[in-house]
Amino acid sequence: MITLRDARNQVLEQMAQACKQAGRASDSVALLAVSKTHPAEMLREMYETGQRAFGENYLQEALDKIEQLSDLAIEWHFIGHVQRNKTKHLAEKFAWVHGVDRLIIAERLSSQRADQSEPLNLCLQVNIDAQDSKDGCVPAEVAELVKQISQLPNIQLRGLMVIPAPGNIDAFKQAQVLFEQVKAQHKYPGQWDTLSMGMSGDMQDAINAGSTMVRVGTALFGARDYSQK
Repeated sequence: MITLRDARNQVLEQMAQACKQAGRASDSVALLAVSKTHPAEMLREMYETGQRAFGENYLQEALDKIEQLSDLAIEWHFIGHVQRNKTKHLAEKFAWVHGVDRLIIAERLSSQRADQSEPLNLCLQVNIDAQDSKDGCVPAEVAELVKQISQLPNIQLRGLMVIPAPGNIDAFKQAQVLFEQVKAQHKYPGQWDTLSMGMSGDMQDAINAGSTMVRVGTALFGARDYSQK
């Protein structure tokens, strides 16, 4: 039976190989362990392998795990759709929020983040290939949203997050072009350094296209058990 350490090492090796093929440094892509539906004990075991960044999609489940694992120095990422009535918990408990696609959400996170806390890192979610089933702003809205959100206090807009349709490799390239356009054209004043894209099944294509953070769940933890959510 494969251990969590083995699984993580395999993923890291796949990432390193993808970086090598793309002519990139092996440390240019971060691994976000998507731990939704998996128990806190499994996250603790994964933490012991050296993993520090964990991503959760369901707020109440995440809050329970944050409390249970409060003794660990975990960097918590929220990667689900952000609803207005849940921004307070996100602003208080997380280091990153990947699902921001409206100015009002960023404004609420900004106002609810404590002044004495480190700025909350945000990724702007873009519906890069116009899927009806996916959240996110449209690419044409990105420039204005970046301009507005980057002026808010207590947050740091770090880049873009996309979830293309399966097999749509071109969408990764489109996201990378959009990411670079923001960096070049808008003289972004902050730390614009994160292109969050790629999952267990397509991280090699995402890395080849310029991803700086892959969100991996199944390849690390195995199949999800949604009956336990």
